[in-house]
Parts: sequence; structure tokens; C-alpha cells
Amino acid sequence: MTIDVLTLFPDMIDSALSFSIPGRAQKADLVDIRAHQLRTWAIDRRGTVDDTPYGGGPGMILRVDVAHAALGALDHSHKAHRVMLSPDGELFDQSMAEEFATKKKLVILCGRYEGFDARIEKYVDQKVSIGSFVLSGGELAALTIIDAVTRLTPGVLGNAESLLEETFEADLTEYPQYTRPEKYRGMNVPDVLLSGHHAEIQKWRDSQRQNLERT
Repeated sequence: MTIDVLTLFPDMIDSALSFSIPGRAQKADLVDIRAHQLRTWAIDRRGTVDDTPYGGGPGMILRVDVAHAALGALDHSHKAHRVMLSPDGELFDQSMAEEFATKKKLVILCGRYEGFDARIEKYVDQKVSIGSFVLSGGELAALTIIDAVTRLTPGVLGNAESLLEETFEADLTEYPQYTRPEKYRGMNVPDVLLSGHHAEIQKWRDSQRQNLERT
């Protein structure tokens, strides 16, 4: 799988994804994640990628010609699934992560300032949001999506069974987990987990998982 990220701050992407599961996945050549500086496709030598909004208003808008040129360079035949991060996009969830994990290539556009010129929407496949709040840019949202998608890529997790019990799989939250010490400041590990009775342990775990529609 290949994931291309268009951003004004590629170091944010490269640095964060060099650790943990995404880092190991890249070293194993299971996922190829590449951050691209949007200014590479700037309209002039000064690196201009934005301009003032028509109709007035605060802030700057990322230019459609710059973003379109970048998309064309990275995905000239439009074979990738193009994702634009936007507060008014579809809410990202586990089912969307699973869908993205089936793609051979993703291109993710990270906005800054007051966002992209709306005309770029013609050239993307999906607008996505990670929640009803405002961030300084799309990079943190992109990292969230990439982490969720990467761990679903075949071969990335050492124990494939762990995916089956992940939080939000089958619309259920994961059951509570415990480890040593057995007792801590009056709080004890549930007796059933110490019993060695696997059927009863599974029954308890199933009872602890909650349906997301209820939560």
C-alpha cells in the first residue's frame, strides 16, 4: 500500500510515522508513506500556494491550481483514492479505516490557513473529518487516519487475532484488560481472570463489551 500526503509541513508526517507500528510497517516494506511539500507546485519562486479570499474575509485560501497540479503529479491517471481532510467531511471511523486499508494507494490533502479553494473538491473522491473541532491543519488528522489504516494492512501486526478483538470491531468496545500487580490500593483484578477457566473468562469478556449504539 502507498500513502501520499500533500502538506505544507512534511516533517510533521515523516517524524511522527517513524515510530511504533507505522515505522515498523515501512521498514518491512508493507506500507510506503511519503509526505510531499505542497510548495513544490507553487506558482512562483517565492513558494506561493495561497491567496486572499474572493468576497473578503480573514485568512488565506490554498489555491486550486496548486493543489490540482500536485494531485496530477502524484496521481496523474487518478488511480488512487483521493482524500481531502475537511471539518465538514464524512466522520472517520473504523469501518472507513477498513475500507481505506483495501486501497492500493491513498492520496491525502492536508489543509492549512482557511482551507482549500472549494473547486479542488471536483478532483477528490472523498472529504473526511476526524471530529467536530478545529485543528491548525490537516496533518494531525492525516496521522490519525494513517495509523488506523496501517495497522489493518496484512502482515503489519504480528498477531492477526488481535485485530479481531480490537475496540470498535463488530461495533463493540473492547473488554477491560488487567496485568500485574494483582492488587493495587484496594483495587483487585476480577477473580474470573485468575481462575484459569477459559470458557468463563470468555463469557466475562463478552459481557464487558458494549455495543456502540448503546454507548
